Parts: sequence; structure tokens; C-alpha cells
Amino acid sequence: MTFEELNLNKALISSLDDLGYIQPTPIQEKAFPIIMSGKDVIGIAQTGTGKTFAYLLPILRQLKYSEQKHPRVLIIVPTRELVLQIVKEIEKLSSYTSIRFLAVYGGTNIRTQKQLVYNGVDIIVATPGRLVDLALTGLLRLKDIKQLVIDEVDQMLSLGFRQQLLSFLETLPSKRQNLMFSATMNEEIEAVITKYFYQPQKIEVTPHGTPLEKIIQLCYHVPNFNTKVNLLEYLLKNDESISKVLVFVGTKKLADALFDSLKLRFPDDVSVIHSNLAQTARINALKQFHDGSKRILVATDIVARGLDISDVTHVINFDTPDTPEDYIHRIGRTGRANKDGVAITFINESEQEFQVAIETMMNKAIPYEALPKDVVISKMLTDDEMPKIADRIKQKKGKDTYVPGPAFHEKKEKNKKVNLGGPGRKEKLKGKDAKIRTFRRN
Repeated sequence: MTFEELNLNKALISSLDDLGYIQPTPIQEKAFPIIMSGKDVIGIAQTGTGKTFAYLLPILRQLKYSEQKHPRVLIIVPTRELVLQIVKEIEKLSSYTSIRFLAVYGGTNIRTQKQLVYNGVDIIVATPGRLVDLALTGLLRLKDIKQLVIDEVDQMLSLGFRQQLLSFLETLPSKRQNLMFSATMNEEIEAVITKYFYQPQKIEVTPHGTPLEKIIQLCYHVPNFNTKVNLLEYLLKNDESISKVLVFVGTKKLADALFDSLKLRFPDDVSVIHSNLAQTARINALKQFHDGSKRILVATDIVARGLDISDVTHVINFDTPDTPEDYIHRIGRTGRANKDGVAITFINESEQEFQVAIETMMNKAIPYEALPKDVVISKMLTDDEMPKIADRIKQKKGKDTYVPGPAFHEKKEKNKKVNLGGPGRKEKLKGKDAKIRTFRRN
């Protein structure tokens, strides 16, 4: 099937022609007629399969010109990066129309966004936090919302936006179309669907949890942070196929530490992105990685969710994600647009349980590679890797045994007290009470 065979208008066909798109992806082909029919939709497809166009094409096809000020379409996503990407896609598809759209996210001047809302808008793409802020001002009114899209809902819930999301679902007009698209599904999401969606049509392009077949997966067992740095440096220096690599880490602290290490070895090739950085720094890091001026991007999972970064040859999991869903999202940044990709995971001893969970979900083992001989195995541990000495160890019978800490030292002889069996404090007090009673009687 081609896009011309779908029920698209001339404006959309012209935009797709300009972009060089001829055929819809499976999720786009399946979702289009169902969304056009007005039914609620749950779309489950892996990253890189075209989920964004799957809901944007039918929405833009149905959206008629209007001079009303209040938005008719609301798209809620977990991160500001995803907001900017979706707005960019809307801009591409609406180049031959007069549709008004607005990006709403934190970290920017809310006064500017308030003015744009006041001017009038058809589609709002927003993060939950800033959406709440604008709604509370009274300028943003959602009474005319006809279509609600929730994208990457699992990440939204894990980031703590559950209450904001549920409040919007309660307050939006009851007569609306609900669309939810994600790469993964869990019980919490199912509960939201059951309560707020009306007989939703489920579209699942690939089995849940199965990574793209275009991605070659492999792993190394690596003992600690510094050895992981040595292995990463070795791969970046010796594998010429690694021309554009996303290096994922689990925390902002680890991202900064790894960036500092790589900056010494690859000063002109590496950048970093995480949520503590200023918005300008985050946008610049993505831009430099997009245009190829930076070969290596160190990132937390904020980038794994929905962002379309083209031509990523490799994804390296510097640490193993603790949930299989995060692993799927991470490796989905490569192997896109029918291109091959490679996903490499560094696994230490404590992360092997995460490896088991990932392989169980995929029903597939991650092939293991031995460490290259030239990689130095470091014995130096970071502060987080240093073993913690417990003050007390629970014995089988439930009794506590004292374990001296590192600052323990023996007392001097003169300070040692030995109980020789004399009267204790209670006995002494009893004796005093008896003397006092005798004195009072006398």
C-alpha cells in the first residue's frame, strides 16, 4: 500500500512527497482507518516503526480550519525532547495547511506560552507539569478537546505524572476520542485503559517485548565502572563501524562521571544529555549528535523514549537497565528505517539478574562476548562500588552480633571497667529509699 491509497487529502500527500515518504509502515496502515472511524485506539509497536505519524496523519486529515481559540487536539508526552520532536513532525506534515500548533513544556518562559495560547491554537503538544501550570492560569481551556493522544504512557507513569494524567482524563470532555501509543504495556496502563477508554481497538504490530530483528545484540561481563570505561574506550578506538553511538547510563551522576572520563580521551567527539542540564544545553547536545558533529552521546533514559535520531549505528548500555522495557526502548534507537544496528550491553555481577529478566521477556538470550585481551581490568572501585560494612549482622536465631567498624580501636586499660558483681544502680536506689523512709519515721 502507498500513502496515496489511504484517504489522505492533497495537502498531506504533498507534504509526504516533499519528505520522500511513499509507503506507510504497518502501524500507520493499520491505525489510519480505525482512528478515522472515531474509535478509541491502543497502539503497541516498537520504537522506530512510525508511531508518531500513525496518529498524526488521521488527526491532521480530520482537523478542519477554524478560528476558535481553544485547542481541539491534546497530545501529552513525558519529556520536553519528545514534545519538540512531535511538533517538528507536525510542522513537516502541515506545511500546506494553516493548522496552529504549540509546544508546551517546562524550563522556558511561561508568559510566552500564555500569550501563544491566548492567540489561539488547534493542537497542543505538552508535558504534564507545564500543562497543569497553564490550565491553572485559566487561559488554557480544554473544554473543546475532541482527540486526546497519550504517547509513551509507561514512561509518563514511571516519572511520577500519574496524578496529573488521571486528573486530565477526569476533567476533559467525555465525548472525545482517546489514542494511546507505546512500545510496552503493563498492568497499571491496562487499569487506566479499562477505566477511561471506551471499547478501545488494540493494534499490535509486533509481539510485546520483542526487539527489532535488524538489531544485533551482544553483551560483555565487566566487573566495575573503570573497567567498563576501559572497554568502551577500546571499542570506540578499534571498531571503525561505530560512527554514531548512543551510550546509555541509568543516572545523571553516572552520566556526568562517564562524560568526564570520555572527554579526556575523545575531547571533540562526545557530549552528554540528562534532565539536570539547561534546556539550551540539551537541545544543543541533540543537535550536535543529529548533524554528526559529535560522534558519541552519553544519555540517561530520557533520550530512549520516542526520540527519532537517525543513523545511530550502535547503542551501548554502559549499565544494564533494571527493567526489560527500558532495555527495549534503549536498543530501539538503532536499527531504524530498515538499517542494521548493534546493541552492546556491559553487565556487572549485580546486573546479571536484570539480564535474566530481559532475556526472559524477549524469550531470547543475549549472545556473550569475552573481554578483548587488550582491555585492562581495573581493581579501582568508585565510591558507589565500595562494599558497605554492616554494623550488625542478623544471625539465624535472630540475635545480633556486633561487627566493629573501620574506626574501632581498643580502650586503654585504665578506661576498661569490669563488673565485679557488686550492687547495681537499682539496688543502690532501693537502699537510698530505705534510708530515707527510716529517717522520716525517726
